[in-house]
Amino acid sequence: MALTEESIVDRIEVMEQGQLQVRTANVVKRDGVEISRTFNRHVVRPGEDLSGEDAKVRAVGEAVHTAECIAAWEAIVAARIPLKE
Repeated sequence: MALTEESIVDRIEVMEQGQLQVRTANVVKRDGVEISRTFNRHVVRPGEDLSGEDAKVRAVGEAVHTAECIAAWEAIVAARIPLKE
């Protein structure tokens, strides 16, 4: 009886301002038959480093995160009202 585990980027959603919402499925198999699947999500914002991302996420990020997209995202972030300390 062999247990294996793999992580698969199974969903990449492009949000309105260019953020990428990435879902990773963690799949556990026993003798090749899936017995468990859990999900994790994270967000990649325009201008963030893509080097540590899955190849599919890098490809989408490189296509979506244009200079215009990054500038628009930076303007959105700059316009936010800072939280009071």
